[in-house]
Amino acid sequence: MIEKSQPAGFWPQVYEPLRNLGTRMAEWLAPASDASSDSTAYRITMELPGVEEKDIDLSVHDGMVTVKGEKTDAREEKGETWFFTERQYGAFSRSFRLPPDADGDKVAATLKDGVLHLTIPRRETEGPKGRKVEIQRG
Repeated sequence: MIEKSQPAGFWPQVYEPLRNLGTRMAEWLAPASDASSDSTAYRITMELPGVEEKDIDLSVHDGMVTVKGEKTDAREEKGETWFFTERQYGAFSRSFRLPPDADGDKVAATLKDGVLHLTIPRRETEGPKGRKVEIQRG
C-alpha cells in the first residue's frame, strides 16, 4: 500500500486566510481617526458618516477617551423596472490614551457632516515654584 503524504504544514496553509479575521474585521469597522495637538489642546477627529449623535457613546475613564457607536445605514432606490437596497450595520469602538497634561474632565465634542471632533484642553502647567528660605539663628 502506497501512502500519499501531505505537504508539510498543509492545514495551517488552508486556514491562513482566516487567521486574524476578527482583528481585520475590527480594523475595517473602526472609524478613521486623526490626532493632533497644539500648546492649548489635543484634538481627535473621527470619520463617522451615517452615524447619528444618539448612536455615539463618548466616555472618559482612567485616562482613556473611548468612542463607541453603531452604524446603521440603509439606502433604497426604486425605478419602474428595478429595485435596489443596500444596508451597512456594525458596531465600533476606538480608545485613545490621554497624555498626562490632558484635562479629561473638560473634553468637548461636536458632530458635523459625519465627522466627530473632540477637543481635550491641556492643563495649565505651573512653572517651577520657589521661595526664599530664611535662615534662623540657632
